[in-house]
Amino acid sequence: MAYNFLPCDRNQAYLLPPSLSDWLPQGHLAWFVLDAVEQIDLWPFYERYRTDGVGNSAFNPSLMVGLLLYAYCTGDRSSRRIERFCQSDVAYKVITANQSPDHCTISRFRKDNEAHLKRLFLDVLRLCAEAGLVRLGKVSLDGTKVQANASLAANRTLKHLDREVEQMLAEAAARDAEEDKTFGPDNRGDELPDDLRDRNSRLNRLKACQERLERQKPDAHQAQQDKLDQRQAREEATGKKARGRKPKLPDEAENKEAKANVTDPDSRIMKTRKGYVQGLNAQVAVTEDQVIVAEDVTQQENDKQQLHPMLMQAEANRRGVGVQDKMGVVLADAGYSSDENFTTPPAGGVELLVATQKDWKQRKAMRDQPRPEGPIPTCLSATERMERQLLTQRGRELYKLRSQTVEPVFGQIKDVRGFDRFMRRGIDACRSEWSLICATHNLLKLWRSRKTGWN
Repeated sequence: MAYNFLPCDRNQAYLLPPSLSDWLPQGHLAWFVLDAVEQIDLWPFYERYRTDGVGNSAFNPSLMVGLLLYAYCTGDRSSRRIERFCQSDVAYKVITANQSPDHCTISRFRKDNEAHLKRLFLDVLRLCAEAGLVRLGKVSLDGTKVQANASLAANRTLKHLDREVEQMLAEAAARDAEEDKTFGPDNRGDELPDDLRDRNSRLNRLKACQERLERQKPDAHQAQQDKLDQRQAREEATGKKARGRKPKLPDEAENKEAKANVTDPDSRIMKTRKGYVQGLNAQVAVTEDQVIVAEDVTQQENDKQQLHPMLMQAEANRRGVGVQDKMGVVLADAGYSSDENFTTPPAGGVELLVATQKDWKQRKAMRDQPRPEGPIPTCLSATERMERQLLTQRGRELYKLRSQTVEPVFGQIKDVRGFDRFMRRGIDACRSEWSLICATHNLLKLWRSRKTGWN
């Protein structure tokens, strides 16, 4: 008797079907990404290429955009990892039409097209809007700390930076003198050493950190004085002592141990639930269907200053993609709470529902405290009026939606797709990377929605 096995001939001429269209099922994410790319105007990506056909051939920008979108959708952001998949993964071969761009090409394309890749977020959001996924009745806003491509150990104080810069310049001067003695002054012996000539060298990063810390001194002093003045003005206007701890005097509040990171000067020391990280603050505004309608990356650890800029961006994006329905109510946690935020008219005239205390305290208050009754007292501050609004039956029901919408988005991005650290350095590069992450989040929502007919 003979075994009845399927044939296994590795010398067969066609291990794969001769047509790429037969390599993957029609509902595969790769085909969806390619269809989405066809719906996007990629003309800005073509502007930097020659139109006379002279020079070495380049990979088509539509191929490279599709490759980056698919890679980010699947959680692959490393250019070397993407290069390996282009050689071994069938889906990547479909995306690239069986071509294999190397990691240098992928990395250079991503770097050279930062601004264009950032605009892809709006293009994908427009596709979501056309599919009816952008419903703006209830929008939730939140931020998350994302680790930078830098270490906490690379932070230096101003005193340490001064000493390190002086040491490097002294070493350069000593080497110049040695080269003058060895080669003579007319034989290019007065050049700086190689490691100091590069604009991206350690010395230039050290000086950038120095300048930032020096600029922060008067700004921090003035900011602290402004806090004291605003607190005093509120107390005089209301006739009551302001809540919370009184700010320190400007001279007392000056941080003589302020630090800057010499690996990525744009990153900041951020406090998280798990401790401190060297990172940046990534912001999103999402709909009830978990579609991101606004995104940004900021160096500020506190979310308070991000409320109105994010609302303005969400309103601008709404108009940009042609959504007629306006935002109804915006939900946010206590990180965005302040009297100034509550008294400033929000973009689009939306209703704000912002927690005034930590989340567990807010939930406890909603659970234990009775619903307010009667007319709203006229003597309440903006924060007290917000507290009262949250305790109403409507406020309780609406605020529950916040944790059900925006927090799962961060879970999908950071835990499912593995985005817990920026791969690039510099605030502009990180903003471009975050935009691409948010664009692919929306692209996956669109793919799974089954509303477009593309699946």
